[in-house]
Amino acid sequence: MPIAKVKVANLREKSQAELTQTLDTYKRELMDLKVQQVAGAAAAKSSKIRDVRRNVARVLTVLTQQARTEVRGQYAKKKYIPKDLRAKKTRALRRALTKNELSRKTLRQQKKEDNFPIREFAIKA
Repeated sequence: MPIAKVKVANLREKSQAELTQTLDTYKRELMDLKVQQVAGAAAAKSSKIRDVRRNVARVLTVLTQQARTEVRGQYAKKKYIPKDLRAKKTRALRRALTKNELSRKTLRQQKKEDNFPIREFAIKA
């Protein structure tokens, strides 16, 4: 009988203390299964090991996601955000000018546009 796959939705409802407790139980279970495997148990144990390892990964994923959302809340109104919380994008997009920087004009350009507006003609050639 394979070990039931843990639903991530159920894990998200749990508190951090409960998650660490379930993580400990899964790790203990994994250790027991590995000892049995070394002792020469049936091949069915290897599939159980796989399921338990995946469950451990799911619990760890939910824990890290919760921690990251908590930290994101702390840095919400700050000017600088830690690099691991910033948007990944691509290197070129991260270095591109912002909309504000793109729209800025020099004083000379502003005067030129004010004094020499684009002429509109009624008849096109």
